[in-house]
Amino acid sequence: MILDPEILSKLSSIELRAKKIVEGFISGLHKSPYHGFSVEFAEHRPYNTGDDFKHIDWKAYGKKERFYVKQYEEETNLRCYTLLDTSSSMLFKHFSSWTKLRYGIHYAAALMYLMHRQRDACGFIPFSSKIEKFIPAKGTYAHLRQIYTELEQELVREHKGEEEKRTTSTAEVIHEVAERLNHRSLVIIITDLFESPQKHDELISALKHLRHRNHEVLLFNVLEHRSERELAFSDNKVVFEDLESGSEVEVIPAQVKEDYIQKVEEHIKKFKLACSEFEIDFEQIDIESGFDKALLAYLNKRKRLG
Repeated sequence: MILDPEILSKLSSIELRAKKIVEGFISGLHKSPYHGFSVEFAEHRPYNTGDDFKHIDWKAYGKKERFYVKQYEEETNLRCYTLLDTSSSMLFKHFSSWTKLRYGIHYAAALMYLMHRQRDACGFIPFSSKIEKFIPAKGTYAHLRQIYTELEQELVREHKGEEEKRTTSTAEVIHEVAERLNHRSLVIIITDLFESPQKHDELISALKHLRHRNHEVLLFNVLEHRSERELAFSDNKVVFEDLESGSEVEVIPAQVKEDYIQKVEEHIKKFKLACSEFEIDFEQIDIESGFDKALLAYLNKRKRLG
């Protein structure tokens, strides 16, 4: 289900938008080829001997004639950290209503809404050439609101545009995260992979570092497919600007399109194979296609982890 970005933008808070995205996604599951995919949220759990009797949900008992205990926010199943690339290249858009950063912010918000409803502990790490902020994983609603406040601040920055260029050093950031996480976690990385192909070997090494520390890894490559993969521009001269360095190059797209697409496909294939070798989930997400594919990839990963 593709939600209209203009409608989402009119909602007053990032939390309401996240809820709308998730509700639309779950509704769409029942009308899709994924009919029957289970999306259950642990609001209660069965009563176990030794549980405090005062925590029994009597309304649930009245409906089902079985004892259920209210599941409190402190009870978490898995630690999940979302790393969001906030570098200048993420401010790009051409055909889309939203920049890659705005898409990433809303996807991160929707992810953490799902995580919280499943009683997983959420952590948030925005980064560029360094870690901009490190919010540890916790399962309380107050903590989720803290993360949403940080995401709102990122939206303000994205709306105003950057006064200074933010470069990307994804590999260095991931190495640092691997060293700082002391408990097994699901690490979700949202980035446009806007670095030179030579640095992608360093990125694979950093992702391996996470795996070596026993973390699960889900890597989302966000992009605007029509412009960044298909080079679907007019045949006139186009000036491309590197949003991180400010350098420019003038190109006639029709003259380079075929070679460009071939090289990009070869590079992505190589990168996917490297990820697969180390059991790193890799998904390419088009910012014009909505959130369903990305949310389903997360749920499939979460289901495999149990």
